[in-house]
Amino acid sequence: MRAECDCLVLGSGVAGLSFALEAARHGRVMMVTKRGSADSATNWAQGGIAAVLDPADSFEAHVNDTIGTGGGLSHREVVEMVVRDGPLRIKELMDLGAQFSRSEEDLSLDLTREGGHSARRVVHAGDVTGEEVQRVLLQAAAASPNIEIMEDHMAIDLVAASKFGGPRRVVGAYVLDEESGRVKTYLARATVLATGGAGKVYLYTSNPDVATGDGVAMAYRAGAELANMEFFQFHPTCLFHPEAKSFLISEALRGEGGVLRLRSGEAFMQSHHEMKDLAPRDVVARAIDYEMKRSGDDCVYLDMTHESEAFIVERFPNIHARCLQFGIDMTKDPIPVVPAAHYMCGGVVVDDNGCSTVPGLWAVGEVTCTGLHGANRLASNSLLEGLVYGHRTAIAAQEALSTMPEIELTEVPDWDVGEAVASDEAVVVSQNWDEIRRFMWNYVGIVRTDRRLRRASRRIAMLQEEIREYYWAHLVNRDMLELRNIADVAELIIRCAGARKESRGLHYNLDYPHAGEEWQGDTRISRDTPPHITHE
Repeated sequence: MRAECDCLVLGSGVAGLSFALEAARHGRVMMVTKRGSADSATNWAQGGIAAVLDPADSFEAHVNDTIGTGGGLSHREVVEMVVRDGPLRIKELMDLGAQFSRSEEDLSLDLTREGGHSARRVVHAGDVTGEEVQRVLLQAAAASPNIEIMEDHMAIDLVAASKFGGPRRVVGAYVLDEESGRVKTYLARATVLATGGAGKVYLYTSNPDVATGDGVAMAYRAGAELANMEFFQFHPTCLFHPEAKSFLISEALRGEGGVLRLRSGEAFMQSHHEMKDLAPRDVVARAIDYEMKRSGDDCVYLDMTHESEAFIVERFPNIHARCLQFGIDMTKDPIPVVPAAHYMCGGVVVDDNGCSTVPGLWAVGEVTCTGLHGANRLASNSLLEGLVYGHRTAIAAQEALSTMPEIELTEVPDWDVGEAVASDEAVVVSQNWDEIRRFMWNYVGIVRTDRRLRRASRRIAMLQEEIREYYWAHLVNRDMLELRNIADVAELIIRCAGARKESRGLHYNLDYPHAGEEWQGDTRISRDTPPHITHE
């Protein structure tokens, strides 16, 4: 099967939906999502959206907080653009019907504060902000006659025009229809990666199962430039319970006065940072990692028991209810927490209009490296980035398409299965999947060393050879494709981490505990270029 459209969007989170809604004003948009349309990291986001909406706050303060958290690598012009565009994007969400939490006194937006922020500027919908954002965007997309969403469809690889004698340009994607098992060819004038992050490359993650780095891996294989893959953010506080899978305990709890404690009850953050429990999340994650290794305990505890039960139930209804399911009453007992892989600060290099280094390919959201986050993401800037870049990239893509020459798409070949057969060795996928995630956690996690990185490099090279052999011999399925993608992402993280001989932001190497001025630049890498530091 073949289909053509103006814009092909891979992914259905906040960034992809924001792009689709704007692009649908001018043409036909097809969205491909590998599970349900609501299965995205956006839907899991608890905290909120950072934006300057309080007269006592300022754009300058938000910019400075972002840059201060970014470890010297945030691009100021990008930060200023995103911060200044934020309030308008929030207004658009409210115009679509988003119901954000409001003050009981005057019904003004209830702005909260999170770690790293100097003011209350986080708009939220209780503790299920992402779910509310996803709801209104999907509702608007469903009402648009120019948007079609294909669920249970997973992109395999991007279609490059150069493969059939055309120019260096992406013209769509090969997509697996999981229900039928067939591979379809979707062709588009603009192809947009909105596939989110890659938390599943690590053993412990706050991410949903769909976060397997698909967009980064496809872009890399298509020759696009990537940057800063070594900067992977570990959320300090995921619920520690044998039956709780990837449940995040929002940073907003610390923003509202939550205190991290050891098993003994002793608070410990004052010995790690001057902002104590409101320190940036990279500092908090390392502090927890240090205290757990020092004490031998399996977790630390986040204490909210100083707050009233009424406040906790009203402000954090979802977290309170979920903890109760596991026998933890956060109004009376501290919550056991551990760090977990949370957010990918690197990704596909894009300009301030979301354009990648390969013509015809745009990217928005967590899959990208825009320059906003630098070496560490400020809390609640991720939904903001998705909203701003989704809208901005759609406008830029429309302008580019008006001058882009047409390509004879009839020359694009359909997917060729060759001599591939159905697999009878699924154990190979599960074994390699588990091995990658475990050694990435142990060797390329919160704290790294050169020796650990060398061990990881040897293991990923061996596993990738096995995966390539398996991939070409068998018919594709989602498990195989996700394994292939997390292996590629793991390789990129390891190589970029090995190239940065310092500690900065989320990259902490015990062999180089200090930051160096010569390393104050982005780590660029592509299929044809080894990792190198660029100074712009």
